[in-house]
Amino acid sequence: MNIAVIGAGYVGLVSGTCFAEIGVKVTCIDTDASKIKMLSAGKIPIFEPHLGAMVARNMSEGRLHFESRFGDFLGDVDVIFIAVGTPTDALTGGINTSYVENAARFIAPMLDNYTVIVNKSTVPIGTAEQVSKVISGVNKNAIFDVASNPEFLREGSAIDDFMKPDRIIIGVDNERPKGILAQIYQPLVNEGVPLVMMDTKSAELTKYGANAFLATKVAFINEIAALCDSTGANVKSVAKGIGLDKRIGPRFLNPGPGVGGSCFPKDTRALVNIAQDNNTEARIVTSVIEANRRQMERMVKKIRLACGERLLDKNIGVMGLTFKPNTDDMRESPAIYILGELEQAGAQIKVHDPEGMEHAKVLLPDSIDYCDTMYDVCHQTDVLVLMTEWNVYKNLDFELIRSLMRGQGVVDLRNIYERKYIENAGFQYYGVGC
Repeated sequence: MNIAVIGAGYVGLVSGTCFAEIGVKVTCIDTDASKIKMLSAGKIPIFEPHLGAMVARNMSEGRLHFESRFGDFLGDVDVIFIAVGTPTDALTGGINTSYVENAARFIAPMLDNYTVIVNKSTVPIGTAEQVSKVISGVNKNAIFDVASNPEFLREGSAIDDFMKPDRIIIGVDNERPKGILAQIYQPLVNEGVPLVMMDTKSAELTKYGANAFLATKVAFINEIAALCDSTGANVKSVAKGIGLDKRIGPRFLNPGPGVGGSCFPKDTRALVNIAQDNNTEARIVTSVIEANRRQMERMVKKIRLACGERLLDKNIGVMGLTFKPNTDDMRESPAIYILGELEQAGAQIKVHDPEGMEHAKVLLPDSIDYCDTMYDVCHQTDVLVLMTEWNVYKNLDFELIRSLMRGQGVVDLRNIYERKYIENAGFQYYGVGC
């Protein structure tokens, strides 16, 4: 099997590398020549655990190649995966599919033999049909089918998510591409992974529906955490009691400062927009978006409370900036809103993150001080904020921290620690619902 993956960003690079890992010959194409030069030299432009070693291995074994141009070699591939960006349209609030359509436009003249074109990017319902129209409009002689194969990769654990997924979703509108796509994924199916075939529109909606449902679980437990703060109940106990119900399950019942990243915020907004375009209401998802915004506001109030209701000239140390651990991704991280509000109120902020600080410098206020070590953020600070649950923050030396800090407030926005543990160390503890 010989495939091409258009787009060497997060989804394209991880997917292409993992396809090579299961024995497929893969060419990753990206028009960013500097990125391709970096990848060809064995350098990885994103942080994802174990990805660098897997790229190097598959390049050395001849299954993974990188190109910056669309060439005649596309005429010899069996399947072309489109894995380019689908940003939010600033005007409509919907999804901008221009990159997907441009990719289809580029490959259309090179389709000599029957080829399956697969949308791996997260796209609105009906995009497969639109891609088909684009290709046919450019090359009337092209013989092809367009399929949908949405990705469910979590940053920080993307390789495991690809190699050991809960399911593989493939959307096709006729029989011909089924066998080809099933053959690509056969090594995973042999390991017991369910492969679910459906039509393209259903596959496109499955991705949005899954992410919206998970975001709903997070928004729900965050509201329960707020109720726990008001009543004295403990959200950790409540979440355990809820999650042991097999109909619900324990995952995504961990309260925090709000959802972020490249998927949940964008996909929930897109689903609302898709519903509006089809004269349908999406009231639950709309409420989830609003609840996530309110949660970040509550976190600002919690930090303000720890500062004695006065943020002006308070020194605040922050550990963790990325929206989750094991990634350098700052896209829509709650830290952007929260630290922006603290800075506007006059707080002096020092931060540390194991991987995300370079990206954070582009998105956070210029006045923020970036520290080389995690304990540097504690020096003469009034309040310490734990924003992201990186492993390096899970066994902190609070005796050292107490000697460095000026104040005694610890705001644990991920409930990493137990209240009694922090209080016994001589601090005032502010958790989320506990």
